[in-house]
Amino acid sequence: MAPKRDSACCNASGAEGKVETRTIHPQSAAGDLTLSPEWIGNGDITEEQQDHTIGINPKPYEGLDARTAAVSSAVKSSARLLFGSQHSHPLDPLSPAEIQVATETVRAAGASAEIRDGMRFIEVVLCEPEKDVVALADAYFFPPYQPTFFLPMDKGGASWRLHLPSRQARLTVYNVRNNETTIWSVELTEVHAVTRGGHHRGKVVSCEVMHDVQPSMDAEEYASCEATIKGYGPFREAMKNRGVENMELVMVDPWCSGYYEEKDSPNRRLARPLIFCRTESDCVMENGYARPVEGIYVLVDLQNMKILEFEDRRFVPLPPPDPLRNYTPSHIRGGMRSDIKPLQIIQPEGPSFCVNGFYVEWQKWNFRIGFTPREGLVIHNVAYDDGSRGRRSVAYRLSFVEMVVPYGDPMDPHYRKNAFDAGEDGLGKNAHSLKKGCDCLGYIKYFDAYLTNYRGSVEKIENAICMHEEDHGVLWKHQDWRSGLSEVRRSRRLTVSFFCTVANYEYGFFWHFYQDGKIEAEVKLTGILSLGALKAGEIRRHGTVIAPGLYAPVHQHFFVARMNMAVDCRPGEAANQIVEVDVIPEGPGPENPNHNAFYAKESVLRSEMQARRDCSPLSARHWLIRNTKTVNRVGRLTGYKLAPGPNCLPLVGPDAMILRRAEFLKYNLWVTQYNPNEQFPGGEFPNQSPRVGEGLPTWVKQNRNLDEADIVLWYVFGVTHVPRLEDWPVMPVEHIGFSLVPDGFFSCSPAIDVPPSEHQVDERENDVSSKASLQTPNIRPVAASKL
Repeated sequence: MAPKRDSACCNASGAEGKVETRTIHPQSAAGDLTLSPEWIGNGDITEEQQDHTIGINPKPYEGLDARTAAVSSAVKSSARLLFGSQHSHPLDPLSPAEIQVATETVRAAGASAEIRDGMRFIEVVLCEPEKDVVALADAYFFPPYQPTFFLPMDKGGASWRLHLPSRQARLTVYNVRNNETTIWSVELTEVHAVTRGGHHRGKVVSCEVMHDVQPSMDAEEYASCEATIKGYGPFREAMKNRGVENMELVMVDPWCSGYYEEKDSPNRRLARPLIFCRTESDCVMENGYARPVEGIYVLVDLQNMKILEFEDRRFVPLPPPDPLRNYTPSHIRGGMRSDIKPLQIIQPEGPSFCVNGFYVEWQKWNFRIGFTPREGLVIHNVAYDDGSRGRRSVAYRLSFVEMVVPYGDPMDPHYRKNAFDAGEDGLGKNAHSLKKGCDCLGYIKYFDAYLTNYRGSVEKIENAICMHEEDHGVLWKHQDWRSGLSEVRRSRRLTVSFFCTVANYEYGFFWHFYQDGKIEAEVKLTGILSLGALKAGEIRRHGTVIAPGLYAPVHQHFFVARMNMAVDCRPGEAANQIVEVDVIPEGPGPENPNHNAFYAKESVLRSEMQARRDCSPLSARHWLIRNTKTVNRVGRLTGYKLAPGPNCLPLVGPDAMILRRAEFLKYNLWVTQYNPNEQFPGGEFPNQSPRVGEGLPTWVKQNRNLDEADIVLWYVFGVTHVPRLEDWPVMPVEHIGFSLVPDGFFSCSPAIDVPPSEHQVDERENDVSSKASLQTPNIRPVAASKL
């Protein structure tokens, strides 16, 4: 799909602006960056400008080698660098004021009153700038004040005023008047005037009409769809035939229609809802998913909110009310447990992390937190402070970009249940407001999220992101058997997470940072099973009977993590490669006389087509992301390892319709050369997409070079869920994930400097003093912290 610009979405008065480009040119030798003239003022600093400038931050010049210090000295002596006041880091999520400016600017740019009235705002998100802009911000304007130098052209010692380019918002707008989807870019030039009661000022940079697409669905559409169906006469009659006349009992979950035939094409905005029915109208929290309504087929036009097709295809009685269906305390049969004692997490001196806006420092780690309506939590600019080696980059951007849930029951409506929960609904849009003591324990730092609603107003998700420290058992331990003395360290990790609900299921997305340099990505699956109804005596092998007349189809959950790695890379440097490692047995021969030999075989994956890979637990397969220019103390390239966890591949047949839109599920790992326009594995608009293999399968056909490049890892991981009775009525959390582990990145264990706990220090001192009073060694076990 090649979207084209259409002037119908903008005023003819010039609201649609010209795309402005600003670049910093990397110096290939040293990795330093030179300021582009667009970021340098004319040298005339006015009195007003002087009020909003700051001097050079001293932190970038600390602890540098002689060559770099000489460069910094030259910079400071040749020109006076003055920095414009900056309110937001280039990667900070959009503020409420910025979202308001963006939506109002777009609405005002509508070509007619009808166009403006029909605008519905699907998503307003930060348009992330080029990496050079981020490097400039991190060097001089915001922490970590990275020692990267931007060298202005000589102007005879005159003052240079440096500033960051204006932030931009990217808006996805659906118009209910003409069924048209447009993508807008808005430059946010004078946002902060809004907070002071002044007028906003945003400039439309571009407006593109996207043909043959449908954007994700919105909560307002969910509610309207439910109301439309409940008010439809034939539907009310069909429910009456099933013994239900009170429409307050009916639950309608609008699901995207997917793409199975030509009538599913995106020239119409469609939903194929699933119907459920509660038993008690006065119980808001009753588990209505325990009574699925089968046999009723509905196709809804969401643009005009009307029923396009309706058919009561087969009569299946509603399952009888299951006495075990509910999960609130008042409904638990036998009452709640009474033997649980309080468990308190106490940090009397506060947490070990520091937060400056969205910038986080903890135990030598530092990174930035972001949030988008589609992905939810985003982790930017991950780096590790490695003592004399300084701040060492690990990854530029980490996020979960898609998830797909295909069901294995061939009967209607279950064969159509193939949700793209990020692309069709939005993980961030469905994020929870987290609660202390329930979702998170200990000393918590929360981050709020701000999104636009369907009408363009700003909405706040309070406490959308939770960050806290957790004890994680033993970090490392060794006991000397001769003396009986031991050294043991407790492990602590920093956890950043959010939870979201998509219809019946809940998903928690976690990034854990460890003291040994490891990063763990984890997804926690919970919520309520999506069920089907059975006729008396009916058995289906494609699911598990949960209760009389009630069964749960087998299904899979797939998640895609997108990781733009930057292992040991300086800003502007593309120096990573991907290496596949398999541990294989060595064949018999003179070098293996005892037939016990095996070794790790490394294979460099040099191109995108070659880097389509699957997990292989039999060979302990993993992948290394190495820096091609940096070596460790034994002369090996420094790197990080992608260590897979449990995984699976899709079990649908090769001709399954789901694979048209989700061909990226065919491999566990894809690797691409970085392109800022390649963000989502199934393309930007998977909803009702008729295009085969859009996204990753198409991008890799370019077969770009991956050796010494800026690379992106797309790790696809999943779980096959054969439901159990124990998953009812709410499924206990199931865990799935993977890890990024240092492999030759450090000179030794980075966790060796973690101090012992106070308890261990006391035990060791007492033990040593007691041994000094003994005539002979007394080897005995030493008390250790609990595992």
